[in-house]
Amino acid sequence: MSSPVPVAHTEARRPDVKWAILAAVMLGSIMGPLDGSIVNTVLPSITEHFRTDISIAQWVPTIYLLTISCLILLYGRLGDMIGYRRVFLYGLAAFVLTSVLCGSSQSIWMLIAFRALQGLAAGMMMSVGYAIVTAAFPPRERGKALGIYAISIAVGLGLGPTLGGLIAQNLSWRYVFFVNVPIGITAVFWGYRIIPQGIRKAGQRLDLWGAATAFVFLTSLLLYANRGEDWGWSAPPSIALLATAFVSAALFLWIERKAPQPMLNLSLFANRVFAFANLSALLNFMATYAIVFLTPFYLRIVLHYDILKIGLVMAASPVATLFVAPFSGAISDRIGTRPLAFCGMCMSAAGLFLLSRLQVGSDALDVAWRLAIAGMGAGLFQSPNNSAVMGSVPVAHLGVASGILAAMRNVGMVLGIAVAGAVLYNCAPVTHSMQPGEFGEQDIREFLCGLRWAYVTGAGIAGAAAITSLIAGGRGRQPSLTPTPPQAGPLVGG
Repeated sequence: MSSPVPVAHTEARRPDVKWAILAAVMLGSIMGPLDGSIVNTVLPSITEHFRTDISIAQWVPTIYLLTISCLILLYGRLGDMIGYRRVFLYGLAAFVLTSVLCGSSQSIWMLIAFRALQGLAAGMMMSVGYAIVTAAFPPRERGKALGIYAISIAVGLGLGPTLGGLIAQNLSWRYVFFVNVPIGITAVFWGYRIIPQGIRKAGQRLDLWGAATAFVFLTSLLLYANRGEDWGWSAPPSIALLATAFVSAALFLWIERKAPQPMLNLSLFANRVFAFANLSALLNFMATYAIVFLTPFYLRIVLHYDILKIGLVMAASPVATLFVAPFSGAISDRIGTRPLAFCGMCMSAAGLFLLSRLQVGSDALDVAWRLAIAGMGAGLFQSPNNSAVMGSVPVAHLGVASGILAAMRNVGMVLGIAVAGAVLYNCAPVTHSMQPGEFGEQDIREFLCGLRWAYVTGAGIAGAAAITSLIAGGRGRQPSLTPTPPQAGPLVGG
């Protein structure tokens, strides 16, 4: 006989509560992607203010992405152990505090250190958001709820460049961090009142060795992907990082097979839907962040747009995602996840290929409608795919599933930038060593050649995600969330 669904979950599904829970989680969740996208826009101002090198200032956004990703699995496991509400609210409160510290930094190294702490806090919020939303809604509304939840991510990513441009032109760069404070305080108090308490499970132990090896693996892999181009892919420091990643990954797999309460029981990946839908999510964000990384270079170097106009044009993709994602999620509740996920990634691939056709004489509208196609594809894909992942695991393990899905998103962002940058710099070496204002006519032609191949590579990644989406979709309609049978034993330390 199956164990009952936790009381906190059933109470959360009352019609008068579940939508308020979704809104509270969305308010908190918007800040992570907002902070990830807004800082890049004001990075030149930060570099100028502290009179530092671009190579040092680049660690401000880099360290944030790295620290978000490296402990996100651990946070998901903690959510399953002590309750998703605690992890989410502690992370939210810490994010507000570290935002104040970042905005008050007196040196570039102080800012980098506080950004690392801010990333740790953001990882706590991101790791359990999917779990809270999934637990609050019945399976028949899961896709719709996750589609609406995706709006917070799309708004954060879309608002970031434009808001960053406005701040850079009218205020100090410090306000990109201070803007988090009123939003975060409101979200903490609202979340404390409305998000269910959850249940602290007795007899739970944290797999510290598994957490440590996962941390080393992700840190080494992402640092290699992020800095390999600057250091040289085959340089001794890069090779050392790659070797560390392989060794720690092997140790992690060995520990998880032996641990009585593993942080991540590998049997989860025996489920085809779970395994391939997560892989599809990774590939989707790789393709999406190829666009995020490449397009501002085109707008600045070729079209000579200022920061604010770049932000407005770049908003076309996340705004399209914002409008499509809720409808896609709702439709997936009726027809299943596979057709929508497949069509979405095909559309994203088409958008990336169309971006590769941009010329010197293109204008803002030429770029915007191509970005919108790619953004519509992402919106069509993400909600059904997230629903497939979260619907394929037992209720007791929503936290770790949410953490894995969030990890796929953040690792995909880093790898997407690394792959797109490697292709661009290999095809157009001049891009890596010159400032935007230094490009001559021949340099621009070389840059466009590299840009085309980088976009085509992104289209190939999106095409691969379409294929894995087909493989993942074993059923037309996603199964209901099912509790864990006691006789089956714990999947993730349950």
